[in-house]
Amino acid sequence: MTELNGEPAGIRELTALAMTNYGHFTTMRVEDGRVRGLSLHLDRLVRDCGVLFGTAPDRDRIRELARRAVTDATEPRTVRVTVYDPDLGLERPGAEARPGILVTTRPAASPSLPPLSVRTVAHHRDLPEVKHVGLFGLLRLRRLAQLDGYDDVLLTDDRGAVSEGATWNVGFFDGHRLLWPEAGCLPGVTRELLRRGHAGPQHTEPIGRDRFGELEAAFALNAGVGVRAIRSIDGVEFDPGHPVLDVLREEYAATDAEPL
Repeated sequence: MTELNGEPAGIRELTALAMTNYGHFTTMRVEDGRVRGLSLHLDRLVRDCGVLFGTAPDRDRIRELARRAVTDATEPRTVRVTVYDPDLGLERPGAEARPGILVTTRPAASPSLPPLSVRTVAHHRDLPEVKHVGLFGLLRLRRLAQLDGYDDVLLTDDRGAVSEGATWNVGFFDGHRLLWPEAGCLPGVTRELLRRGHAGPQHTEPIGRDRFGELEAAFALNAGVGVRAIRSIDGVEFDPGHPVLDVLREEYAATDAEPL
């Protein structure tokens, strides 16, 4: 399904998104009409719309449109809500904007994906706090990594500190605590749910590449798959079967899912 403001999206509207590529989005995994962290996804859309367009979408309207998209779904679905203005052009992006709500769906990925092998790369996303549609740089880096035999990339800042994956947050376990990178990154919904729900100690601090050897486990987080093990970063191996990963998966699964 691809609908803009509740109507089938036409070629003109989709072409505008492809040509101008100015907007923001959130991606949710919907199971039985419910979403973990739905309120956080809606908060993100409202916050990011204020940053990019100076206005706020209607939260109830977003829920209505997303709910329509999965009414007949019998299996988990991935629902992406993109906010953009199809009439905002390249020549005058400063014109008054009237952003619309584009809803697209696809089958949800399996929550049991194989562990990732990644490499670090120095890269700073534009507006890292916003989940915007400008993905070219990230996809190019992911493509180059895959051509060299890796699965994905892990971004580092100008200090060499880890920030985030291409389209996911990252966390580590040092044997005693969960460690979250202290660097500019997207405040992911899955990461926030685990930060709130984890029963053990955790800390946020700079994590450089020189520390990889002292860490026991690494994991990627996003709403599509939840918690995914990382087996290696720059050739440094981590235990993809570490018990802490099962703890995190159980804590995430226990998170209350809100109805659309």
